[in-house]
Amino acid sequence: MAILKEFKEFAMRGNVIDMAVGVVIGAAFGKIVSSLVDDIIMPLVGVATGGMNFTDFKWVVQKAVMNGQEIVTPEVSLNWGTWVQTIVDFLIVAFCIFIMVKFINQIRRKKTEEPAPAAAPTHEEELLTEIRDLLKAQNSPENKK
Repeated sequence: MAILKEFKEFAMRGNVIDMAVGVVIGAAFGKIVSSLVDDIIMPLVGVATGGMNFTDFKWVVQKAVMNGQEIVTPEVSLNWGTWVQTIVDFLIVAFCIFIMVKFINQIRRKKTEEPAPAAAPTHEEELLTEIRDLLKAQNSPENKK
């Protein structure tokens, strides 16, 4: 039972829960990016390249063996077009994360660069400043003559 208690303490820590939320949001974000690439970017790339569909590009290592309509041995292929599309997915995700981190860093920098507003001097501080200025004026070379 001690191990269950220890596991519960581990699982309920704030950073573990934050990480779990990050994983769920990351998975959803990955689906959004995949849809963006599959449904918007790659069709436009296909039109720009004369109707090519990258998911159809592959290098066939071994053709399928057929017996009529029945597949005896499936085709063995390297689907490099799908790989290119996955790289585009990655680049978009990486760019979005870069922009988000850059934005967060700018906010942090602004927060640390902004000096705290100076508090108004108290009455005692004003009097001490006046006394200091008077003493400086008395000890200046012009007043010693």
